[in-house]
Amino acid sequence: MTEAILLVGGKGTRLRPLTVHTPKPMVPAAGVPFLTHQLARARAAGVEHIVLATSYLAEVFEPYFGDGAALGLHIEYVTEEEPLGTGGAIRNVASRLRSGPDEPVLVFNGDILTGLDIRALVRTHETAGADVSLHLTQVTDPRAYGLVPTDASGRVLAFLEKPQTPEEIVTDQINAGAYVFRRSVIDTIPAGRVVSVERETFPGLLAAGAHLQGMVDSTYWLDLGTPAAFVRGSADLVLGRAPSPAVPGRCGDRLVLPTATVAPDAKLAGGTVVGEGAFVAEGARVFGSTILPGAVIEPGAVVTDSLIGTRARVGERTVLTGTVIGDGATIGPHNELRAGARVWCDATIPAGALRFSSDR
Repeated sequence: MTEAILLVGGKGTRLRPLTVHTPKPMVPAAGVPFLTHQLARARAAGVEHIVLATSYLAEVFEPYFGDGAALGLHIEYVTEEEPLGTGGAIRNVASRLRSGPDEPVLVFNGDILTGLDIRALVRTHETAGADVSLHLTQVTDPRAYGLVPTDASGRVLAFLEKPQTPEEIVTDQINAGAYVFRRSVIDTIPAGRVVSVERETFPGLLAAGAHLQGMVDSTYWLDLGTPAAFVRGSADLVLGRAPSPAVPGRCGDRLVLPTATVAPDAKLAGGTVVGEGAFVAEGARVFGSTILPGAVIEPGAVVTDSLIGTRARVGERTVLTGTVIGDGATIGPHNELRAGARVWCDATIPAGALRFSSDR
């Protein structure tokens, strides 16, 4: 296998305000755009040619990655004029593929952080002689996912979308968002319209008698679709729990980018990232959080499991827990924001305006 399709066209609505100005795959995780980790892992598995299927804020990708040479790749870009869904996006880039009809093409989603053994998935595909092979992972509560039951040999039996009742939950195996397609199968996807591989392509292939193979790989897997998950994924990359050759430094309790400034008595832990040009002042405490480039954490602030946007400012002795602060926003001193709070880009919260605990 030498080529892959990477689906990066989604709007990332669940991640707003992080994705107001930045497409989801370009939001920094462990110091670099999340997409960098995926590209680096694909290259490490032997992929040489990658086609990015772009849509939302498509103009951001090519200026950053160029032709991919810096990563040892050849990258091409195809932009959808209108969103086409997962299947439609795959079909839309088919003309850029170089593989022969029976050769494997890797396809993966731009919002999944995983330790998947890509080479093992390809070997499984080739050994089984499958038309499509799917990475499956096991989860404790599968109700939010599509279930994929398989037989003893790993052959897929059905696709069950987001079951809700105990009777419907027949397996804990879910579609983990990485596939290997036989090249010729991609050409059978209808062109020029919205197609979902999960709801149309895969069930249709199964009904037509195609061989769909599942490979269960229960190494690290995380859907980065929510702010809490994104912050956790970035921290896990820094801590070394999630594997990536693209982390710009040694794994450990914190990652401070070269032009960032951290006061000597500030405390950083839990996989915290401090981005380029950011500043963490004296007495501040930051745990398991991502501080994006140019952001400022003022003296005595406490930031936990949160993401602070580019050029945002967190005021003196403000306490943030499980929150997202948009690009350019200002949180004045002595505020307190708890889990689930999202402050929009360029918003300003005055000093002492928001609290959850009683006044001091």
